[in-house]
Amino acid sequence: MTTLPELAARRCYSVVNPLHSAIYFAPDFGQELAKLGLEDGAAAYFVGRAAPMGRAGAGTITATFFNFSHDLIARHIPAAWDVVSPEAALEARLRAADSVLRRVLGEDVIASKEMAEAAELALRATEACSRPARPLYAAHADLPVPDAPHLALWHAASLLREHRGDGHLMTLVSAELDAVEALASHTATGQGMSTKWILRTRGWSVEEWEAGRQRLRDRGLLTADNELTEAGERLRQHLEKETDRLDAAPYEHLGAEGVARLTELATAFSTTARENGAFPADLRGKS
Repeated sequence: MTTLPELAARRCYSVVNPLHSAIYFAPDFGQELAKLGLEDGAAAYFVGRAAPMGRAGAGTITATFFNFSHDLIARHIPAAWDVVSPEAALEARLRAADSVLRRVLGEDVIASKEMAEAAELALRATEACSRPARPLYAAHADLPVPDAPHLALWHAASLLREHRGDGHLMTLVSAELDAVEALASHTATGQGMSTKWILRTRGWSVEEWEAGRQRLRDRGLLTADNELTEAGERLRQHLEKETDRLDAAPYEHLGAEGVARLTELATAFSTTARENGAFPADLRGKS
């Protein structure tokens, strides 16, 4: 087994993931779905991310996405599948990924040898991902790898994202955190989605959000002014360390040299994407 420098795998993931997730903050996918008749933009995320699982029901999506209100999901699923099939959604998603990456990275980067190299490295890492107990990853792993290097990288980033995400949900359940508590404790680190964006996108009411925070206070994890206590800090550190452990295989398979190179390449790509407006400026923060 390859020994990687401490946190090397987490750092690599953190710069690869934005190359996938940029699609969720761009209008392109919603526009592609609107052409197919699904004009409710709120449904786009559920349709796009769940499509690899086929015609998944609201319960399945709630279980696998974890941090969304089931009521919000049920307002859109399964009705959205009557408008856009999972197969059509996957084709639209790939078209959107193409247009988003071309816009935020530029044609020179898309056509570069560095892009092809990054795609090859990321795909090699995914060879060591595992399907059991990882439903979102497993569904994505059944999809074909696109031919174009930038879309192959996007696909590989999707696999690495869902593989780590499925493992992370295992740690949240083990820590007995529900969806709101998990979100609120992550927001309190300053690295998670801001309260504004959570309330806008996750379907929780202000009352439900504050009730979740109160449960964290009752467990001694959050202070009265919504800062993590020492126990809260230890818990969040444990969650990330345990997620790292569950997600180590793809990066150990790639090896220290490959991880370092993929991190270098993906850092340059994700930095360019951020500078070109791939993500809202207020997406992360404690408030």
